[in-house]
This record gives sequence, structure tokens and C-alpha cells, in this order.
Amino acid sequence: MRKPVLFCLITILASCGAKNEEKATTQSYFSVSDYFKTEAARLSKTNPTIVKTVFVDGKTEEKKLRIANWEQELSSFIDADINKASWKGSFQLTKTDTSETYLSQSEKIPVKKVVISLKDKKVQTIKIFLENKNVLYSSTDSLVYLPNNYFEINKTQKIKLMDTKRYIIQGKFN
Repeated sequence: MRKPVLFCLITILASCGAKNEEKATTQSYFSVSDYFKTEAARLSKTNPTIVKTVFVDGKTEEKKLRIANWEQELSSFIDADINKASWKGSFQLTKTDTSETYLSQSEKIPVKKVVISLKDKKVQTIKIFLENKNVLYSSTDSLVYLPNNYFEINKTQKIKLMDTKRYIIQGKFN
């Protein structure tokens, strides 16, 4: 009785390991999601004060605060993951010593461009450009992140038969 149980346990553990290896090999691009999850964890620990400014349709509000949930604050960046299995091979990579640019021409993929600026192999800036379109709705987003310095989410939405709505969220680290 013990041998079949032990065999099943070994088989299950081996298959779990194979799935983890398979997942790791599917990441063919820079992991935007992992980078920002790591940043969120780091910022949660250091708990910096930021000056957050929100612009909505010409109105501005500014507050100095500490962010309680950095993963939620950076969710627009985290959601711009370009390593989805169905998108594999959909991005053209242009790489130099100081930058990586991922570009997609696919209408089905909302992430159109990711530009990562590097210095000594460390991220200096990440810029992400998104575009969503259908018959009733269109939106364009530009996201900018400079570690320990600044982040910005700039969004323009157009819903058919309604006015265009634009908002900008900026965070400046103190």
C-alpha cells in the first residue's frame, strides 16, 4: 500500500516541477508584471511619501500621502504584462546596451509598445503604450515609471455618443 502512495506523491511532485519549468521558459520578454510586483513590495517596505496629482477633465487635485497598497497603485503597469502565452512571438524586440523596445502591430493586443531604458543593466525608465478599440469604445494609455522618482498614468477614453474623457495621475517621490 505504501509503494503506490509514494509513487503517486513522487509523480505529483515531478509534474509540479515540470509545470514550473514550462512557465519559466515561456517568458520570452522582459517581465513587466514581475518587475512592478517587485517594485510594489519594495515600496511597501520603504513606505515613501509621494505627492500625488490627479487631473480629470481640467480639474486638478494634489495630495501628499503614503500609499497603503502599492500593488493596487501600480496595477496599470502590472496588467501590461507582455508575457502572456497567447502573445508569444507577437512583439518585435529592439535591444541595445541602454534600452529594450518591444513593439506589437497586432490589433488584438492592447499593449502596443514597451520601452525600457537601462543604465548599467538597471532599469532607469519604463514607458508603456496601450490602445484598446472596438465599435463602441476606444482608449489610449501611456504609462511612465522612473524608479524612486516619478510615475504617470495618462488615459484618454472615448465612448460612442459621449464626450472624450481624459485623466492623468502623477506620483512624485519625496
